[in-house]
Amino acid sequence: MNLRAVRAIVVKDLTVLRHAKAVLIPLIVVPLVMLLVLPALAAFAPRLADLPGASDLNALLEGMPAAMQARLAGFSEDERIVVLLLTYLFAPLYLILPLMVASVIAADTFAGERERRTLEALIYTPTSDMELLVGKLLAGFLPALAVAWGGFAFYSVVANLAAWPTLGRLFFPTGMWFVLALWVAPAVAAVGLGATVIVSSRVSTFQEAYQIGGVVVLPIVLLVVGQAAGVVVLSTGFVVALGAVFWAVALVLLRYGARTFRRGELMARA
Repeated sequence: MNLRAVRAIVVKDLTVLRHAKAVLIPLIVVPLVMLLVLPALAAFAPRLADLPGASDLNALLEGMPAAMQARLAGFSEDERIVVLLLTYLFAPLYLILPLMVASVIAADTFAGERERRTLEALIYTPTSDMELLVGKLLAGFLPALAVAWGGFAFYSVVANLAAWPTLGRLFFPTGMWFVLALWVAPAVAAVGLGATVIVSSRVSTFQEAYQIGGVVVLPIVLLVVGQAAGVVVLSTGFVVALGAVFWAVALVLLRYGARTFRRGELMARA
């Protein structure tokens, strides 16, 4: 494999990305909401719980499984609300970031090339099918990793600042969050990348590729709902197993994409 050719594809795609507003806007707005706005609002959650009619948070705490209750047993009522939100309930939402970044960029790989009418020039570059595919995959995976790991560091700072008035100490990150960021987040990005690249190589526009590829967010949504309902309890062991499942799915999707990718078929659909 010609690594210089792969690198050239990655650099070219990332350069184009900087000028694509339809791609950049969600890559900026969504991380700001997930990593700044939501954890900042958690600082006010204990006050909201004291307002008349605002009993949802207390009811949520009381409805948590025994395992979750045990983890929060050493905290006061206000502290439990903040820790529950920042450590557990927001954790699945964090996984949306690498998934979204990988999916948005992957949707722009081939479908975006068609819209910009640059696909023919790309097809006739002196690279093999595998080099072209690997370059496209890395162009989505590397930014997803950067957002996931950079976002984890940023969220750690914001979470501690938001919780300081209530806890009065640093409490974040936890071991479970390290596993989530270093093991699960890359796997989620790989799943989004594999699914969306397969779709993107078969549809005509960026919007079509992004909307169809967005179906992969459903497992994350189910995780959010399951945890809020008390059905799922995030722990280090559970997160390790979850990452293994995502990696297995990602490998299947990426292997299928590699076996079925043919640049000649791209031209036939152009």
